[in-house]
Amino acid sequence: MSDDHHCNYMKNIAVFASGSGSNYEAIASACADGRLDARVVLLVCDKPGAFVLGRAARFGTPVFVFDPHTYSSKSEFETVIADRLDSECVDIVCLAGYMRIIGDVLLARYGGRIINIHPSLLPAFKGAHAVEQAVEYGVKVYGITIHWVDESLDGGRIIAQRSFDYDGDDPAEVHRIGQVIEHRLYVETLAKLLSGES
Repeated sequence: MSDDHHCNYMKNIAVFASGSGSNYEAIASACADGRLDARVVLLVCDKPGAFVLGRAARFGTPVFVFDPHTYSSKSEFETVIADRLDSECVDIVCLAGYMRIIGDVLLARYGGRIINIHPSLLPAFKGAHAVEQAVEYGVKVYGITIHWVDESLDGGRIIAQRSFDYDGDDPAEVHRIGQVIEHRLYVETLAKLLSGES
């Protein structure tokens, strides 16, 4: 294959994001300044116009942007994504605010290589409104979880967790505190995974 050198040079990361992309930026920055011995070779985004696309442009990361509604099924757009991941020789996929459940096609081809970051101490408060549910429940210890992705919702094996105390009732403040921790934890966890420690 003509691009073998491209596949073996260093670890290749793909980041999937749907919104602001602050975790994408944390990972891309760590690759750029050498904290991660890797490079972000692709950003996958399911929201044309998402803020993360501007971040990707600043870092020069190639993007695959798609509107899911233009495909007949999840399998169809996941096949296109998986083919693109293959062409970029992606070693690990990082979900970073990607608001779609990973389906059978991506799991079949990239299972065991997809990780996700979630704003709760799993297995508590799964799903898209974890912080709001935790605030409503009145918890005093919040946290961030990084886990492997499998066919269950936020249920794959946990890789890393970090907790923080919070005694208020403002979900936006919890998100702000949590994001600072997310950015550090994602980079630290990736460094361990890429070096074979985890």
